[in-house]
Amino acid sequence: MTQTDQNYSLSIVIPAKNEAENLKHFLPRLLAVVMDAEVIVVNDGSTDDTLGVCEQHGVTVVTHPYSKGNGAAIKTGARAAKGDVIVFLDGDGQHKPEDIPQLLEKLAFGYDMVVGARDKQSQADSFRAIANGVYNWLSSAITGHKILDLTSGFRAVKAGKFKEFLYLLPNGFSYPTTSTMAFFRAGYSVGYMPIQTEQRLGESHISLLKDGIRFLLIIFKVGTLYSPLKIFLPVAAGFFGLGLLNYVYTYSTQGTFTNMSAVLLMSAIIVFLIGLVSEQVTALMYKDSDRN
Repeated sequence: MTQTDQNYSLSIVIPAKNEAENLKHFLPRLLAVVMDAEVIVVNDGSTDDTLGVCEQHGVTVVTHPYSKGNGAAIKTGARAAKGDVIVFLDGDGQHKPEDIPQLLEKLAFGYDMVVGARDKQSQADSFRAIANGVYNWLSSAITGHKILDLTSGFRAVKAGKFKEFLYLLPNGFSYPTTSTMAFFRAGYSVGYMPIQTEQRLGESHISLLKDGIRFLLIIFKVGTLYSPLKIFLPVAAGFFGLGLLNYVYTYSTQGTFTNMSAVLLMSAIIVFLIGLVSEQVTALMYKDSDRN
């Protein structure tokens, strides 16, 4: 199958920073699968021959004058894409172009986004597999939906709906996290397709510690933006529980209500009220978009 038989136009967006060696092998395979699609490589300030390799294969290249980050490259590619559907793949060659038709077939079943969910064997190492498991669990709790792979960069999306959230996407490696949770909050349908990734050439640009912390911050950022009470309510309950326990202990041992108990209980009320107000602000923010 060299091209999907669908009645929509297709764009492929590939962020790439110093991926010349990977693209030499990856682009011919990709073009053989999606020969009629628009292929856009966003050259994110590469210092190697990424630009030359792309020109040799006749794909569209959008170049950043300096490196802005993976998320910034995704946003640039999405703005440049003309297709009704966009498929995002990493430029390191880990994603198999041959999986694109299956991804698009699943999209045709009424989904607005389909994510290529990696199995355990496709994780770079055991620590990253554990971290991704934690991310998936936390994000599932926040959104109320089962998320199989929060950080996968291989996904097919309906372009119009994806572009609604470009302003939310960070410039770093956390764009998959934000876009997935934004789609869930907006009531769009997200599906998953199992994939296996291939070994990349060279070293990954992702820092496990730095970008891992950033992923967690993005989860809580999106959680407080779209479902604030799911973040604030457990915190408020924690303060209330500590205040109540402290009161029971001090009253039973000292026969008094201490300042610490008062502070903890008041903190619980304040945090809860902040979450409640944030929830109302979120509802107002989405009122017009829901109407559309």
